[in-house]
Amino acid sequence: MTQGMVCAPQPEAVEAGVDVLRQGGNAIDAAMACAFVQGVVDPLMCGIAGFGSLQIYMPGPGPGKAVHRFIDFHGTCPGKSTPDMWEKLIVGETRDGFGFILKGQINDAGYQSITVPLSLKAYAEAVEQYGTRSLAQIMEPAIAYARDGYMVRPAVYGFWMQPDRYGRVTTLGRLEQTPASRKLYLKDDGMPKDIGDVVVNPDLARTLERIGSEGPDVFFKGDIARAIAADMAKYGGLISYDDLANAKTTSVEPLWGSYRGYRVATNQPPGGGIMLIEMLNILENFDLKALGHNTPEYIRVLAEAMKRATADKDAHVGDPKFVDVPVARLTDKAYAAQSAAAIKRGDKVSVERMAGTAESAHTTHISVVDEDGNCVSMTHSLGSSSGVVTDGLGFQYNNCMGVFDPRPGRTGSIAAGKSRVSSMCPTIVFKDDKPFLVIGAPGGTQIAMGVLQGILNAIDFGMDMQEAVAAPRISATSNAIDVTNRITRRTQTALEGMGYQVMRSPRSFDFAWVHGIRIQGGTMDGGADPATDGMAMAV
Repeated sequence: MTQGMVCAPQPEAVEAGVDVLRQGGNAIDAAMACAFVQGVVDPLMCGIAGFGSLQIYMPGPGPGKAVHRFIDFHGTCPGKSTPDMWEKLIVGETRDGFGFILKGQINDAGYQSITVPLSLKAYAEAVEQYGTRSLAQIMEPAIAYARDGYMVRPAVYGFWMQPDRYGRVTTLGRLEQTPASRKLYLKDDGMPKDIGDVVVNPDLARTLERIGSEGPDVFFKGDIARAIAADMAKYGGLISYDDLANAKTTSVEPLWGSYRGYRVATNQPPGGGIMLIEMLNILENFDLKALGHNTPEYIRVLAEAMKRATADKDAHVGDPKFVDVPVARLTDKAYAAQSAAAIKRGDKVSVERMAGTAESAHTTHISVVDEDGNCVSMTHSLGSSSGVVTDGLGFQYNNCMGVFDPRPGRTGSIAAGKSRVSSMCPTIVFKDDKPFLVIGAPGGTQIAMGVLQGILNAIDFGMDMQEAVAAPRISATSNAIDVTNRITRRTQTALEGMGYQVMRSPRSFDFAWVHGIRIQGGTMDGGADPATDGMAMAV
């Protein structure tokens, strides 16, 4: 019988998490060990200077003893931020609504693109409150990879070599941002290190060792915080020592929904869970299995549900500390039934965008279940990565200022202390009050769309977890429908005949990297999105 499972896009991180389970640690210990390793071996995807959303479910020893919480650690605008500081620099908006293009790209890369980092604080709080091991023990595998080196994997190299994103800074441009970054990741000819090359990061090893021995306060209030603040001040960054010293995560209850008798626990705004529940509510009004998986009519219905949720997110969803988000209305079954009726009539919703570009999303995910039924679903990220590495510290910072709306008076506008809106939706689906799916994904605004299809594939079409995450996907976060290259051209022609613009990805696997674990009959099966180098490993 499977006693536990870890699923993530990085094999090194999965193995570290499984080792923790084998040594008697619980799911929280394993997930955080996995997260720290991810920040070393996939350094532009995530790390201690990032942001994210973490769901923890622990069934407890008896009725009423369960723990079910979210630690929300979305990046916040530094104290120097003002709503109008970039208003006159706007060039455009990404086509899917995941960020804005400014003159000089100052919101996308470099020191001004960085929001207050919260990932380390979330990892440490999870270990302290719900784990069974010390933070120092949890960090040992990550320290070893930083000190001894890790190989550049194909997915990492492909990511580093991504071409120009039509106005956004290329990944190579991010690697070139600072001397410390260039030294770590580029060869003498200025190109990224090749597949199989070993990256050694002694500065990061020392930083992690200090955090392990002195605690996370050294990063937020101690010598590391002072080094960060000095670097920011020297190069025009927005973050101050006070921003770090006052940084806080948010602990909240899950946002609940239901779908065909299953209960769905996902994250509150400013996360993407509200979109996921709205889309599931709409789609519950259709016999999706009868429509047929990825038929033209199935894709039309799915796309219109996605577009409606996207339009509602754009108009109404922001940081609840700054925006009155109509959660009850957007997750209401009656509201969804009205949307479903419009879709059945053939109505189309328009999702307006400024002239802009495609997105670039750098994020990762972890799903973990242990033998006691404890579950963790965590999505964490650097956004698209600022490219900034402070000399002597070894880690990359996030670039989440690029997602805030530079136009004042919008739900996503810039404001000091405001959290960025995200499509992240680490989710646990319950069947008969027991976890059935532990699922999530990286992928910018495509995250909720990928997670949605993983859930539909498992529930409506009876797929196992690997089939559910590998089946061809679509996305509709604008007026176009994006399809992977395995959606047939016959289907594309039919959709175009309905009046849709269809954008074909050159990739066979695209639109979020979905990773999950399915639990039924006391057994687990995992699925790692084939677009990555990842895996699911059982204990």
